[in-house]
Parts: sequence; structure tokens; C-alpha cells
Amino acid sequence: MNNLDQSVVSAQRLILVPAADSILTESEFDSVWQEIRGSAEDVMLREPLLRQRLLRTVLNQATPTATMAAILASRLANVDMQEQELHALIQDIFEQDELLMLQTTTDLVAVKMRDPACSEYLTALLNLKGFHALQIYRVANALWAKQRRELAYALSNQASLVCAVDIHPAARIGAGVMLDHGTGIVIGETTVIDDYVSILQNVTLGGTGKDHGDRHPKIRTGVLIGAGAKILGNIEIGAMSKVAAGSVVLTDVPAHCTVAGVPARIVRHHQMRSCPSVEMDQAI
Repeated sequence: MNNLDQSVVSAQRLILVPAADSILTESEFDSVWQEIRGSAEDVMLREPLLRQRLLRTVLNQATPTATMAAILASRLANVDMQEQELHALIQDIFEQDELLMLQTTTDLVAVKMRDPACSEYLTALLNLKGFHALQIYRVANALWAKQRRELAYALSNQASLVCAVDIHPAARIGAGVMLDHGTGIVIGETTVIDDYVSILQNVTLGGTGKDHGDRHPKIRTGVLIGAGAKILGNIEIGAMSKVAAGSVVLTDVPAHCTVAGVPARIVRHHQMRSCPSVEMDQAI
């Protein structure tokens, strides 16, 4: 079974099992981070200009949590929030909740597996702002849950400025999620995104006006949302479905189908084994 087939089987399995089972095992987790350190050592030898960056963010960090804290703190630091203080805060958040680091690493695996432009974990870890924005969201979401909402908003706002991705800290996002390119993605407060979802640039998961309460989309397992799509209101995009690029979705979408157009309509039904978020096939 190749990597794509394994991913499809895993994504389909998520419909039937608890969310915690969707993330990596301990041995898989360790393997990813060992590979990252090995890649960093190789790159440092080939590219002296990157030596200090690799030492500071990866090779001089004792744990994966410290590595993630170093990378995200470097992204977020500004005159009002110093890098050293951000590093300590982010590392503490990750260490308090073991699930966060497992979700982060599962996101990293998703990027490498689905993005043909990303052949190594290290590339995504250091350079892909969609990945960075999602992990900053995870930190902000943890702060939001602790009622530290002013700080959660501050981190989210800074992530929007430096990554061009706007995710409300109260949104609920699962593991194995890829924000491809990232630029222009907006995810509203009551949005729910399940595991193994892929979202391309300029996607909006928004409300339809000034309604309060639960007013944003629910994106189920294995969904692919194409570039520029707008999904508006408290509607559900069913598992293993695809939203074509540029579509505007205003009503529920059943599982295992493709919708396209303005307003979006069903244009295709999928085979049960199809997993659009992993296949990344933009054709309709």
C-alpha cells in the first residue's frame, strides 16, 4: 500500500473513531522529529548562511516543543512582544497539553504528504506560513480556553499580520490539517474543522451577517476546499467532499461529493474510498 492509499484509509477511519486516534503514535512522532534534526544538520553543512538559524531554532533546542516555541516566537516577535518572552509562553503552552504537540506534528506530516513543493518536514517547519499560522492558532486557542483572551487576540492579530492568515482563537480545528499557501484564509469564531482537511489560499469560512451565536461553517473529515472558495453561515460540508475553487457555498453539502459554482451546486458524487483532502485533485 503506497502513502496515498494509507492516507485515504486513515482519513476514512477517522469518521468512525474518536479524534484522538487520528494523530500520530509515539514512535511516528519520534521518527518525524529525528528526521527533522538530521535534515537540519545536513542543510547546515551545505548552506552556511542558514547555520545560525538552524542552530537557534532546531539544533540547540532540547525538545520538539522547544523547537516549535523557537520558530513561532521568531515569527511573532515585535517591538511589543519580545522573542524570549514569547518563546517561554509558547513552550509552556505546548508542555501543558501533550495533545497540542501531537496535533502539530500530524499537521506537519500532512503538509509533507500533500504538498508536492514540500519534500522535507524541515521545509514546512521553517518556511511555510500556512503551517505557522495554524500552530499559532493552536497556542491562541489554548490561551482562549484558559480565559486569557486578550493575549489570545494579540497572538492571532500578529499571526494575521505576519502570515496573512486570520483564524479566530475560539475556532475548533482538528489534526492533520493543511493550509496550503495560507495567504488570505479567514476562519471565523464558531468554525469547526475536523481532521484531515486541506484548505487553499483565499478561502473564507465566515458568517452571513451580524448574527450572534453559532454562525460559521462545520467542515468534516477529509474535505478539500479550493482556492478562493467562500463558505458562509452555520452550514456543514460533509465528510470526504470537495468545494471547487471560487465557489460560494450557502447551504449544506452532503458527504462524498463535489460542489462548484456561485451559488455552489453538486456536480459530482465520489467513490466511497476517495479522500479529496489527501488526493489534492482540483479538477471538477
